[in-house]
Amino acid sequence: MSKIRQKTIQGLSVGDTFVVRRQFTEDNMLAFADVTRDYNPIHFEKRFADAKNFRDRICHGLLVGGILTEVGGQIGWLASEMNFRFKRPVYFGDTIECTFTISEIDERNRARAEVIYCNQDGTIVLEANVAGIVPDKSERELLDAMVAEGDPTNKMKS
Repeated sequence: MSKIRQKTIQGLSVGDTFVVRRQFTEDNMLAFADVTRDYNPIHFEKRFADAKNFRDRICHGLLVGGILTEVGGQIGWLASEMNFRFKRPVYFGDTIECTFTISEIDERNRARAEVIYCNQDGTIVLEANVAGIVPDKSERELLDAMVAEGDPTNKMKS
């Protein structure tokens, strides 16, 4: 069971922080482009990236931003809002660390989180604010039962 899922079952609190990392490849970009049909030449053509003053082609911003859904999926977070601020480009081969910190949880399990994405050099490349609903007690009990049964929804490495 992932540490994120385990913490969710125990109960989430303001200040809880989860960190995931991912290295982005050209294959990731190609798959994302095929799903979204976003064929912006900035992702495919170095000459176009050069014209935009990038050192090479860049990853799709939402591909990178999507890392936060790894955390949200382990929590069982039902998203209602996502706001992204793209700060720096992410290049193929970059390893991005996504730090997801819960900043609010109210009595109806409505929650907010701040998310910071840094590359392997420690440079912030993306910031996000997200809102949604976290599992209540009965849903956490169901997650616990699912884990005991082998939990086919829990594909994340610890």
